[in-house]
Amino acid sequence: MVWFDLVTAGLFEVFWATMMKLSHGFSQLGFSIATLVGMALSFYFLSLATKQLPFSLAYPIWTGIGAVGSIVVGVFFFKDVISPLTWVFIVMLLVGILGIKFTA
Repeated sequence: MVWFDLVTAGLFEVFWATMMKLSHGFSQLGFSIATLVGMALSFYFLSLATKQLPFSLAYPIWTGIGAVGSIVVGVFFFKDVISPLTWVFIVMLLVGILGIKFTA
């Protein structure tokens, strides 16, 4: 269950970052509220995960899920352009996240 909490926290991080982009500098009330709710839920699930997982493990995985997830959202929903070399480093980041999880 602790890994579910951590992954959920990471997914809510992607959610709130996306809502923040859509809020246009917090000028759109609905997206601004969604950003704050997403932040609260992300931190809540992270706090649950850190009750059982070491902080040195939970935090980098949480931020990694947020980073990779935000890149995916940016590319597929906002049409961000990522160079092939950047994709190599994104894959390396994902391998690092998985490596941390599986060696813990």
